[in-house]
Amino acid sequence: MEALDKQDPQPQQGSLAFFTFLVLVIQCVGLTAVILVAVWMGHYRGGFDWGPDNPSKEFNYHPVFMVIGMIFLYSDAILAYRVFRNVKKTYSKVVHGAIHIGALLFSAVGLKAVFDSHNYAKPPIPNLYSLHSWLGLAAVILYGIQWLSGFVAFAFPSLSLGAKKLYMPHHVFWGVAILCLATGAALMGITEKALFTNCFTKNFHYSALPSEGLVINFLGVAIVVLVALVIYVVTRPEYKRQPSPDEEHIQLVG
Repeated sequence: MEALDKQDPQPQQGSLAFFTFLVLVIQCVGLTAVILVAVWMGHYRGGFDWGPDNPSKEFNYHPVFMVIGMIFLYSDAILAYRVFRNVKKTYSKVVHGAIHIGALLFSAVGLKAVFDSHNYAKPPIPNLYSLHSWLGLAAVILYGIQWLSGFVAFAFPSLSLGAKKLYMPHHVFWGVAILCLATGAALMGITEKALFTNCFTKNFHYSALPSEGLVINFLGVAIVVLVALVIYVVTRPEYKRQPSPDEEHIQLVG
């Protein structure tokens, strides 16, 4: 994510130390969310497989890949300009865009897994019938549009500086808004899966909070904490990347 205001004050040493601490916490919480969803699907929901023979196990890739792509990697891509504040702007752009590509790839495979699992089921399960599916698909589509728009706006030198400045606030807003949309869809999907499991598995009582229920709840909490911290970091002006001397004339800083 980029920002335009080059007149923000340089962060103080203490502020940067706290920033570093926050980034480390974000990474730990993000990895915790990935581990929890993998444990949930791998240990409690039967593991993983791919193909028509085990549609329920192919589905298990869906929540894992969506959390990796639309939550964890998306968050890291947003933070890239602030974390790599002391390298050339071009390198930061490459890191920012590459992480976004990784997030899109994981999300695409995650979507294929859920569509396949519905189509391979006997009888087949209807696709796109729940609010979770609507919002989740909308988040991925908007994410793809956001990445493409950012690539056109900031990777092509032919676009004028004025046009880049005009687009920048929209790029910043939609980057955070789509992350929030993805978070809401993830929480809805977690709840939906927990309730469906409760309905169709007699020995699982979600209200009693067995070990699986605790994994589910901690997963949701980890996602909320992760996204809240990311939004906090990217909205603090003292953490914005400051331009190097050779970038001053460009007046586009991250």
